[in-house]
Amino acid sequence: MAALAAIASVAASAPASAQTPPPDQPAPPQAAPPRTVRLSNETTFTRWANAVSYAKAYARPSASARQLGRLRLLTEDGFPEVYVLLASRQKAHTTWIRLRLPQRPNNVAAWVRRRALAQFNLIHTRLVVSQRSLSVTLYDRGRRRFRARVGMGKASTPTPKGSFWIREKFHVGGNSIYGTRAMGTAAYSNVLTDWPGGGVIGMHGTNAPGLIPGRPSHGCMRLRNADIERLYRLTPIGTPLRIR
Repeated sequence: MAALAAIASVAASAPASAQTPPPDQPAPPQAAPPRTVRLSNETTFTRWANAVSYAKAYARPSASARQLGRLRLLTEDGFPEVYVLLASRQKAHTTWIRLRLPQRPNNVAAWVRRRALAQFNLIHTRLVVSQRSLSVTLYDRGRRRFRARVGMGKASTPTPKGSFWIREKFHVGGNSIYGTRAMGTAAYSNVLTDWPGGGVIGMHGTNAPGLIPGRPSHGCMRLRNADIERLYRLTPIGTPLRIR
């Protein structure tokens, strides 16, 4: 009996905060985990944006994470740099955006703060280049709109594989080896690192159409001039490019 009285005395003296809440009392609210919103599937819809600052890009949505790169405002040719946006995540009071970085090594994605980017643009096109069939195909909302044969990198200077996008478009004057039109991609040669512009892989016309289809290039993708001119009209900036 004395032992029971002692236990009762200890229980009565315990602070209210240590007591178990009544079973009908709701549990305290838990903080919702960060939610990731998909911005692009890179097949039927893709969002892209230009940069407005030289912001650091991180492996995780945190300024304490490992830095993977930095945004830039212009491409190597002086056009506004383009970033394909993959996802958005709200963390505390900061919105983070996961995007693809146009740099070496190829196929790097990282997180930047939303304020480092300009307005988002939405497109529905996609390019697929097959090294096996030496062809390029353009899809719009998942439907094929265009297909043509291409010339690609030779064995010593192969065209890199991976997920890239169209960063810039421009006309080419004269009887150039680049034909009449050119589009710069986010792919970089894995061999010609000391080339002007760092070995950016382009998609362009040619003054030697007899070499298409084939593997005559230093890594760029060549089309006959009539084909590149049509593809140029159908392909907006930011279009995802899959080279396989």
